[in-house]
Amino acid sequence: MARIDLNNLSAFILVARERSFTRAAAQLGVSQSALSHTIKGLEAKLGIRLLTRTTRGVSPTEAGERLLANIGPYYEGIHAELDALTALRDKPAGTVRISAHDHAASTILWPKLSKLLPEYPELKIEISISYGMIDIVAERFDAGVRHGDRVAKDMIAVRIGPDMRLVVVGAPAYFSAHGKPTVPQDLTTHNCANLRLPTYGGLYAWEFEKDGQQLQVQVQGQMIFNTTPQMLTAALDGYGLAYIPEDLVQEHIAAGRLEQVLDDWCQPFPGYHLYYPSRRQASPAFSLVLNALRDRA
Repeated sequence: MARIDLNNLSAFILVARERSFTRAAAQLGVSQSALSHTIKGLEAKLGIRLLTRTTRGVSPTEAGERLLANIGPYYEGIHAELDALTALRDKPAGTVRISAHDHAASTILWPKLSKLLPEYPELKIEISISYGMIDIVAERFDAGVRHGDRVAKDMIAVRIGPDMRLVVVGAPAYFSAHGKPTVPQDLTTHNCANLRLPTYGGLYAWEFEKDGQQLQVQVQGQMIFNTTPQMLTAALDGYGLAYIPEDLVQEHIAAGRLEQVLDDWCQPFPGYHLYYPSRRQASPAFSLVLNALRDRA
């Protein structure tokens, strides 16, 4: 068999994992046509088809799945070793990929990491916004951010922010027209901005607790969003009620643009934690980011 270019194998691994020539080409910095030509050349040398191409994307064939399962871990080991070599440099370098949703990114990640970046010009940080409970190992992220009570047990979790509260708010004009709920069950008669969570494919049930009693209320409303900022905008515009992080609404409450209800039912819960696989060998760049994000309170 003719000698196989290892770069071509690396390209195959990326396409197979991304299941997309478009995304893989963007990461490699090449055109889709060039990447497709590379994969076809690899298949020709091996004498077997590795990928099935359809109008909706690509997927590994049986041979492709076998090749990916057997050589993928070796490439991960090579990259991990190359990352470890940065310890020999004067300053850490490389890319750290983190999955988080927009609230964590804007209130925790950016304020802390923006102070770190000027000191380490060869450090790159990629923050991918996602509300889904993704598999950070499969998606090749270095770490993810979740609330402390939702981190899988096989992960290492490091607190990066204080405890949080979600609160129910609405505009004064809305309450004048529709009244205020006094118990969580009253929310079912109000127009509420719903949040769709991609992992479950359904709408988030608002969670409450008081004197040991826990309730989940599936609210109704004309609008469904998949990010928090739009829910806040809807509440400010007098559309109805929203259930969002307290720190996002304090300024609006103080200014009289929003009013808070059901305060005694909105209990604090563990704040944001950075989580990563327990078997992960931390690179100097990741250790630097972890230390910068760690909550000191």
